[in-house]
Amino acid sequence: DKDPARMQELETLFSIHCANDSQQLVAQCDVVVLAVKPQVLQAVLEPLAEAFRTRQPLVISIVAGIRSDTMERWLGGDFSLVRVMPNTPALVGLGASGMVANARVSKHQKALTLDLMNSIGISRWVEDEQSIDLVTALSGSGPAYFMLFMQSLIDAAVAAGLDPQTARDLTMQTAVGAAELIRHSDRQIQTLIENVTSPGGTTEQALKSFADSDLASIVADAFSAARRRAEQMSVEFDT
Repeated sequence: DKDPARMQELETLFSIHCANDSQQLVAQCDVVVLAVKPQVLQAVLEPLAEAFRTRQPLVISIVAGIRSDTMERWLGGDFSLVRVMPNTPALVGLGASGMVANARVSKHQKALTLDLMNSIGISRWVEDEQSIDLVTALSGSGPAYFMLFMQSLIDAAVAAGLDPQTARDLTMQTAVGAAELIRHSDRQIQTLIENVTSPGGTTEQALKSFADSDLASIVADAFSAARRRAEQMSVEFDT
């Protein structure tokens, strides 16, 4: 951090060591986590190239859209490198992360990465960097999709006359409950949907409305739009 007072605060709060600059930091670390905006990553890495080559740390990048070979080119060498796509629920220990390792990452380093990312939720390995684009469109951007649906449900309930706080509380608990029910059930999601859908009942009518609006295609189109943008970002930053 640029602020010495902030570094002192962090050292006291978490019992950690803070470095005065990035050169010093890299020189001390077996693992370096890259967590900056993609637009500035090149400017951050290139001055540190010599320090990285000397220390040869495991590099874990949570920077969206920048591929491993691009980062290695900016660093001027070959490194053990893991790309991770986490998401914002990591802030409350409920993150979902996709990870891909290059061929130089050892079993020990993969286990270390897994432990690190599992400390903020769940994590899953994927086979290649193209799959990270899919993870970005799924769980990376996904929280916003569910939040949008929840906000729309709250708005509809309030517009129909329900108290705003009640609508918010019931919507949040319903979302959490549905996710936990799926998590703890050995049944397929479709079966769980059918279990709550009585013939001629309210749920059936709501699901019919979703089907008439072709909700599945709307979701598929949104997923594809996010995936395409993730792919475009990789090209844009590959300079």
